[in-house]
Amino acid sequence: MSEIAATIATDLLAIQAVTLRPNAPFTWASGIKSPIYTDNRLTISYPEVWQHIASGIAAIIKRDYPETEVIAGVATAGIPHAAWVAAELHLPLIYVRSKPKDHGAGRQIEGVLKPGEKVVMLDDLISTGGSVLQAAEAVQAAGGLIQAVGSIFSYGLDAATRNFAAAKLPLFSLSNYSELIKVARDADYINDDELASLHAWRQDPEHWDAQA
Repeated sequence: MSEIAATIATDLLAIQAVTLRPNAPFTWASGIKSPIYTDNRLTISYPEVWQHIASGIAAIIKRDYPETEVIAGVATAGIPHAAWVAAELHLPLIYVRSKPKDHGAGRQIEGVLKPGEKVVMLDDLISTGGSVLQAAEAVQAAGGLIQAVGSIFSYGLDAATRNFAAAKLPLFSLSNYSELIKVARDADYINDDELASLHAWRQDPEHWDAQA
């Protein structure tokens, strides 16, 4: 486990941005039962945690995508993180709505994006990747060249891997589900039986049985 992945996992658990509840699962909008609930919006109220996130993402972009010219935030949860990262890297910021405004100029992208500019898109969480890939299509339609999509946290689901592969876009996350549940077990947030259940959900979310 990388140092930043462990730090972010610890942070998210400490501020209860992530809740693990394998014995009383949440229900997602899709109907899938899930032992985890994530609300990374909470991170913006904790300056030290938020600093870890911005610095971590900025470091990855500098290392892996040094030609990046624009940072894009996915509305709404990705915007504050994209803003801090853009400031750290001294790069322009844009943000992308889920759909064009139905009034005014009808923009979907706010800020200045010139055709051919290289963009890294940021969101707070990746589950299947549907919403951020939709935003990526809008940037591409406007002439932006997406270098990668980044997030604070990813569930690491196979569906996301397939969706990003189909879109031919690289994905990076500061931390992920597998690393978070290891940190949670090491810190005694969960016991061995709960850890096994959490691993089982990751392997087959659609058929996972919370009682198994």
